[in-house]
Amino acid sequence: MTYSIAAKCSLTGMFGVAVTTSSICVGARCAYARAGVGAVLTQHRTDPRLGPKGLDLLAQGLPAKDVIERLTGDVPGIGWRQLAVVDRDGRTAAYHGERITSVHSADEGPGCIAIGNIIRTKAVTRAMVDAFGADPQLHLAERLVRGMEAGYAAGGEPKQVKSAALLVVESESFPLVDLRVDYNPQPLGQLRWLWEIYEPSMKLYVDRAVDPDSVPGPA
Repeated sequence: MTYSIAAKCSLTGMFGVAVTTSSICVGARCAYARAGVGAVLTQHRTDPRLGPKGLDLLAQGLPAKDVIERLTGDVPGIGWRQLAVVDRDGRTAAYHGERITSVHSADEGPGCIAIGNIIRTKAVTRAMVDAFGADPQLHLAERLVRGMEAGYAAGGEPKQVKSAALLVVESESFPLVDLRVDYNPQPLGQLRWLWEIYEPSMKLYVDRAVDPDSVPGPA
């Protein structure tokens, strides 16, 4: 009942993830990224502890495949989980627990990976990767949103999705983009709307944090 995408931008070095599901508040549980380190997705009877743990392993320099092995080796309940990882070099890896009996899949492209469970068809994740890779010159956040929209158009999940999230990190300890739709009958449309409103102000919020003297306007 969740499909998502994680990626590294080869032009900027940014990492990002986007996700949607038929449950409430998906962005609070499934999407993790750290500047200069990588990105992790954790879903299907989600264990949010695996996101930060995966980022810590990536920060040690482990490649995506080894991070997946460390996250899934002899871990209670791991058979219920679905994971994806992108490391600092853009390498990707995924895991599907043996207790996932629904339609589920993973597809990879240059610097990106899409995963899904309880989806209508395995074509969902392929469509996401293809849409993400169609125009590498676009901002990473835009490419991630397009990937999500393509997954929805390819069938999405059987239930109505209700929440969505978009997370992108660049160079600071805080996100460049962190947008969430926690409960909405059309969360991907709402996410698209939020991104298009936020994009023009994106750099301003970073400048206000790291160099407030450079920002014109009232005190």
